Amino acid sequence: MNDPTTIRRLYGRRQGHKLRQGQAELVEQLLPELSVPETGAVTAELLFGNDRPLEFEIGFGKGEHMAGQALMRPDHGFIGCEPFLDGVVGALMKVEEQVIDNIRLHMGDALDVLERLPDASLDRAYLLHPDPWPKARHAKRRFMNAGPIAMIAQKMKPGGEFRFGTDHPVYVRWAMMVMGQSPDFEWLGEHPRDFLVRPDDWPETRYEAKARAQGHEVWYFRYRRR
Repeated sequence: MNDPTTIRRLYGRRQGHKLRQGQAELVEQLLPELSVPETGAVTAELLFGNDRPLEFEIGFGKGEHMAGQALMRPDHGFIGCEPFLDGVVGALMKVEEQVIDNIRLHMGDALDVLERLPDASLDRAYLLHPDPWPKARHAKRRFMNAGPIAMIAQKMKPGGEFRFGTDHPVYVRWAMMVMGQSPDFEWLGEHPRDFLVRPDDWPETRYEAKARAQGHEVWYFRYRRR
């Protein structure tokens, strides 16, 4: 459970439907401009040309939350990692349509980028509606495990914030156990509304909207790096 390499394998399809011409052009032309380099240290100076605060989203879906955060804080740099092409295309469309210039993308495993960040370099990190892998025998596939959480802690500044959201009760219980055992984070929830009501600076994702439409409860967790 402590080894981050236990989740290095990507499960599921990397691509869904065939891309339309405009989407294919975004992948061909815009993605190379925004892609995190495949090797070497990943710094704000390298990605954005200056030493700005960095935020990191693990599995950004189609980019709704990441785009909203980037627009709220244009002086921050946002790094988003997503293994699925459909999600990357969604993010590229938002970057183009909303003229966002403070996002960089990695189509692949978030740990490949996370481990190359300087220690204590992140102001925030996000893990929103990850695949819950609800069966016990699949628990090792969850990103929320001690190894990856320890790596996130290593890369975060003291006082930095890690946010986790899900609508899956199995993952909630698992995440609270993992985070409760972490010596690096303290939970910022004091009252039920702190984890039952989405904060104003937490843009809604399509997964959250879908969950609510299906009558699911959604939970929002905020943790501070000790």
